[in-house]
Amino acid sequence: MSFISYLKDGINLGSIYAIIALGYTMVYGIAKMLNFAHGDVIMVGAFVILTAITRGGMSPVLAVVISIIFCTILGVVVEKVAYRPLRKASSNLAVLITAIGVSYLLQNLALLIFGADAKSFVNVINVPSLELFGGQLVIKGVTIVTVIACIIIMVGLTLFVQKTKPGRAMQAVSEDRDAAQLMGVNVNATISLTFAIGSGLAAIAGLLLCSAYPTLTPYTGAMPGIKAFVAAVFGGIGSIPGAMVGGILLGIIEIFGRAYISSQVADAIVFGVLIIVLLVKPTGLFGKNIQEKV
Repeated sequence: MSFISYLKDGINLGSIYAIIALGYTMVYGIAKMLNFAHGDVIMVGAFVILTAITRGGMSPVLAVVISIIFCTILGVVVEKVAYRPLRKASSNLAVLITAIGVSYLLQNLALLIFGADAKSFVNVINVPSLELFGGQLVIKGVTIVTVIACIIIMVGLTLFVQKTKPGRAMQAVSEDRDAAQLMGVNVNATISLTFAIGSGLAAIAGLLLCSAYPTLTPYTGAMPGIKAFVAAVFGGIGSIPGAMVGGILLGIIEIFGRAYISSQVADAIVFGVLIIVLLVKPTGLFGKNIQEKV
């Protein structure tokens, strides 16, 4: 039964990674830029929920809605101020340095406002646990909500990209930005929408992450954000189904690594997966080889 319990925990953690990875893969798939500050937006979203409930006296539902709106606006502002000026830059190093700068800015603002002490996250998800096999296997309510939310978000994003006009504009920008602009697509607005969606998902990921692991600090989102990037690469960055599959597989690998190998090397195992994927299949499980035109 311990194997099934570990598998359940891995799927729970992997679903959180998958939601974060969906934000990464949306932004990269459209803007061809990696927003390494994405993990810190998760932290911001969690702090907004905590503050709205504990200091504002708001209901959990209203607090989550405010967090999503706040992070969505934050994503648009970050894209416009930090990333848009670099969009035509040929240097990936400039983009990376900017992303790291935004990450440190958000972390230090959180340190200034909330302090460095760990905060206990509030209980937001009140869903009863599910008992199986005569009570031998207990699936917590937050696990059920996390897995269902991951599936709904993946399906919703897929339908949005494939069936809606803004989604088709995203596909056009992803394929050829200049040609899309000639066809009347507002490239800036499309990329801003992509950052908005990714940042809104970060708020949901912050809620689920801190509900499963109820400790919040200004650095809470940093490591999960990096691991979610590994998940996005594992699944094939730019692929929505790939982000989900990669996230869940990575969560299972991490939990089983902690249980059967060593909790001290679990993170090393996760990053070892990234190295193996880059060596064996650089495009990831669902990625596509893109031929450069000359």
